[in-house]
Order: sequence, then C-alpha cells, then structure tokens
Amino acid sequence: MIDLAVVDLSRLQFALTALYHFLFVPLTLGLSFMLVIMESIYVMTRRPIWRTITRFWGTLFGINFVLGVATGITMEFQFGMNWSYYSHYVGDIFGAPLAIEGLMAFFLEATFVGLMFFGWDKLSKVGHLAVTFLVALGTNLSALWILIANGWMQNPVGSAFNPDTMRMEVTDFAAVLFNPVAQAKFVHTVSAGYVIAAAFVLGVSAFYLLKGRHKAFAKRSMTVAAAFGLASSLSVVVLGDESGYALTDNQQMKLAAIEAMWETEEAPAGLTAIGFPSLEERRTDYEIRIPYVLGLIATRSLDGEVQGILELVAVAQDRIESGVLAYDALERVKADPADTAARAAFEERRNDLGYGLLLQQYVADPRQATPEQIELAAWSTVPNVPVMFWTFRIMAGIGFLMIGLFATAFVLATLRKHETKWFLRLAVLAIPLPWIAAELGWVVAEVGRQPWAVDGVLPTFLGASSLTVPQLWATIIGFTVFYGALAVVEVGLILKTIKKGPGAIPDVLEPPVAETPQAPQPAVA
Repeated sequence: MIDLAVVDLSRLQFALTALYHFLFVPLTLGLSFMLVIMESIYVMTRRPIWRTITRFWGTLFGINFVLGVATGITMEFQFGMNWSYYSHYVGDIFGAPLAIEGLMAFFLEATFVGLMFFGWDKLSKVGHLAVTFLVALGTNLSALWILIANGWMQNPVGSAFNPDTMRMEVTDFAAVLFNPVAQAKFVHTVSAGYVIAAAFVLGVSAFYLLKGRHKAFAKRSMTVAAAFGLASSLSVVVLGDESGYALTDNQQMKLAAIEAMWETEEAPAGLTAIGFPSLEERRTDYEIRIPYVLGLIATRSLDGEVQGILELVAVAQDRIESGVLAYDALERVKADPADTAARAAFEERRNDLGYGLLLQQYVADPRQATPEQIELAAWSTVPNVPVMFWTFRIMAGIGFLMIGLFATAFVLATLRKHETKWFLRLAVLAIPLPWIAAELGWVVAEVGRQPWAVDGVLPTFLGASSLTVPQLWATIIGFTVFYGALAVVEVGLILKTIKKGPGAIPDVLEPPVAETPQAPQPAVA
C-alpha cells in the first residue's frame, strides 16, 4: 500500500519550494521587458536620466534574477529526489521541454546577462539595448518551456502509454508544443509577471515621491509603470478568461470546483459570485448568482453546457470501472507479450488506465476493488472545492483592483499629477497584492489538478519516491531554513538599493556636441 504521509510531505516540500521560487520569477519576467522599454527611450532621446533609470531598475532585476535561478535549479532536482517514479513514467515527454529550456533559454540569459551589467561602457548604445532585449527574451522563453511542460501535465496531448516499456512516450511533439492549455497558461502567467513588475516600479517610485527624493527619476519611472501596468493588467483578465475557456474541454472538474457547481444547470449556467461551499454536504450555501455569465465565459455560447461536480463524479466512476478492465488487460500483456487478445482489450480501454490506477490508493490490485472503493476513488477526483472557490475569487478580485490602480496612475501621469498624495500611499500599499494573486493562481492551477500528477494519466500518490517521513522532514526543515536566510538577504539587498536610490549608481553623462567652428565673416560696410 502507498504511504500517503510520504506523498503528502513530498507535495508539501514541492509546494513550498515552488511558491518561494514564484516570488522571484514574475518580477524577473516583467522587469526584463520594462528595462527594454526604458533603455529604448534612452537610446532614442540620448538623455542621461534614462540611462540612470535603466541601470537602477537593472540592479534590482539582477538581485532578483540570482535568487530566481538558484531556487529554480532546486525545483528541477526535486523531480529526481522526491518524484522518481513520476520522472520514470513520463520523463520522455516532461523532460524534453525542460532540456530545451536549459539549452535555449537559460544559456541565452546566462550568456548576455553579464554583458548587460558590465557592458555599458564597452558596447554601443544600440548594441547594449540588443543585449538587454536578448536577456528579456531568454527570461520569457524560460517561462514558455517550463509552462509547456506544466501544460502537458494539465492536458497530456501528443503522448501515449506503451505497454511494452510501461511508460508514457511522445507520439506528436508538435501537439505537446502547441498544447492550447500550455499556450493559455504561458500568456496568462507572463502577463501576471508584467503586472507584478509594474506594481513594484510604481510603488517604489511612489515612495520616492512621498519622501520628496529623486523626483525626476520617480516621475518618469511611474509613467512607464502606469502604461505598462495598465496594458498588462487588462491582458491578465482577458487571457485569464481564455484560460477558463480552455478548462471547458480539458479540465471540467477543475472548472466545476472553481465555481462550486455541484449540479449541471440548464444552459447558459449562472456564475456564483459569493457563496459558502461545503465538500462534506456537497452543496453551496448563501449563494449570490449572476445569471448566464458562467455559460458565456466557459462555452462562448448560450446553449453550451457546463457539467456539475455530481455528474462528473459519475463519469469518473464509469471510467474507473473501465480502467480496471484496462489494468487487467495490461497485466495479461505483461505475463504474455504475445497475447493479442489482451493487447486488443487494452487498446480498447487504454485511455481509462489512469482512472483504474486511482484504486491503488485503497487496494493493491485494482481488480479486487469493491463498489465502495470505486465510489471513493471517483470522489477523490474532486479537488478541495472551498479552497478552489475562494482562492480564485480573491485572485480575480485583486486582478480587477490592479486595473483600477494602473488606470488611475495612467490618468494622473497623463495629467502630470504624479505627486497626488493619496494615490502615492495607495501605490506603496498595493505592492504585495499582485504577488498574492500570482501565488493564489498557482494554488488554483495545481490544487485543481489533484488527484493527478498528469491529468487522467498518473495519480499523484503513485509518482512519489521511496523515501521515509524523517528524510522528508529533514529536507523540508533544511530548505525552509536555507530559503529563509536567502529571503532575508534578498529583501535586505533590495531595501538597501532602494534606500541608496538611483543617485548611488554611477552614470556617465553624454559628451557635449562640439560646435563646428565658423569662418570669420567680413565686416559689412
């Protein structure tokens, strides 16, 4: 039987490291392209203040970049340490995007990041701008390949189980690359990172204006952040809607859990704005509903149906029963690879094998499962509905608040009213909000995928390594202490840099343009 304590601790460890890593990644994504914008203005205007602006925010980018790289490497090692069977079972598919990320994106960043920091006086203005752009491109390409890997876990297209090797293998790599779930996750996640960076730049600039320091620097930085943040926050909402639409076909249970939708409604379904869902009682109390909205968002139609949790559990139960037959056929193939009847039986039900494996949480041999265990397995496909319901609404609420914040900033910057005190205080207080939304978005994506490591293919509890509880507690405590120390260093360096301000960064003024000597003019009589 599976030791669920080992599985839960392995999940906890990965969740802690992932949430910690994701504190740095979004800021890196957004700051990289904001640096490109700021340096482009410097190249076009040749005004030294824009060079100072670029170098100051580039210093904060560098501090954050180092921590992001360090924590990301640890996460990749965890696939071998804590999730060895997962790596064995789906490594042929999942490992490819990670390898490409290292070869294409990470090497691109590593090659040019040094030139970006130390090449100011060694490269031409356009050359240095090109280097900054390549760093930004590499940073965002890293996110693309990571999210292609994660998107495959959410929607495992372009792959199939091979009964001869007992592993998942690639059948169509193009389908893996252009997975609609992965593409939707990439643009939504990257846009969220842009919002985080814009809120950070806006808040720090507001802090300087409140203190009456570096006003010219702060006003220009605030203007860039306002425009960049408004465009990014609007795109987060639009692309988040696209991600929700992708769930309709690929992860219906996740969508139903987000909306605490227990029963299938007549199309178009209404959206529950507020309510109190209970997983034990399988209902939602004190609902405030908005008619038709969920159906329009999820199906883009007036007659498209959004299935409820109870109906999806019944579907899962049917698939579990079919998966037991697939498991039985696979066991016969293992015993006799030449058994053509067993192979034919497996091929007929291969898509349900993962559902049959859900029973191994309750019984060693799924073929020995009782009807009660099959029902338990079917209900295990329902994620934590209250957690999904509330985290999504808090995340979405912060998203709309960010639109209001940046729209106000854009109007004030346009009217040259940068020093509006109430707004500056609000901008400083709002700095952590997009980070909270991003972390909650990760929770919605990953908790909503449970009980699957790979949706419909491999249950999470089967992917863990053969570790012991003391080993896991030792590494969790070790990572927590080490990452806590790194967090103190990170925050300390950022606060120290902000306290010094842009004046602490040396800058070389543009040499004055030499005037062409004029020939003496003859006297006019």
